[in-house]
Amino acid sequence: MKKTTKFQLVSGDRAGVPGRLARRVRAYNIGFVSLFGLLAAGGLAGCSNSSSIAPPVAAASSNVSLPYRIGPGDTLSVFVYGSPDLSVHGIPVRPDGRIAIPLVPSIVAVGKTPRELGVDITHKLSKFVRDPNVTVIVDSFHGMLGSAIRVIGGGAKPVAVPYVDHITLLDVMTEIGGLPQFAAANDAYIIRHTATGDEKIPVKLGALINRGAMSQDIQMMPGDILVIPQTMF
Repeated sequence: MKKTTKFQLVSGDRAGVPGRLARRVRAYNIGFVSLFGLLAAGGLAGCSNSSSIAPPVAAASSNVSLPYRIGPGDTLSVFVYGSPDLSVHGIPVRPDGRIAIPLVPSIVAVGKTPRELGVDITHKLSKFVRDPNVTVIVDSFHGMLGSAIRVIGGGAKPVAVPYVDHITLLDVMTEIGGLPQFAAANDAYIIRHTATGDEKIPVKLGALINRGAMSQDIQMMPGDILVIPQTMF
């Protein structure tokens, strides 16, 4: 059974930009999980010590994040301002990658960002509605298969986390419920596919989670693989 994520990604002038929502989600994640029991365990001293931990080598090149792209099985809502009869909630993205809304019986959604789909729907509706203002919201999502962030190792079952705009390593760890029981946390690394080949980025998960070393909280990219070695004892 696939796990869906409950926060929303939005497109449209009145709904704000996906980046802002992603930042709010990250703030929520940080406040919610027991990962940040480090405030009690490590306190301010732990945070001050984190400055001595070198950031991952590729952290500087990880600043550019990509917007979320709609995948099969996602659930969308489409709002047409001033036309409530055309607004629809809980639209499933069919296996063929299409959705259906009033006046637009079939339109491709898979592979598009919410903003791109909103523009396409606006174009379709403009044949029937004057100056439509369309907003697309991703209510729940599974993501494009190739863009998911995979987490393997640590003696735990492999997990796939949908990629969303501005998602970070800490967000991923929050999503999977923290470190696996037998994780060699500071020996973890990320495999990232690039145009020149696969890149290996060492990350110190133990320092991030237990000491608040935010230099290790790098932005993730679509298709990243987080490998957490298993401790030998």
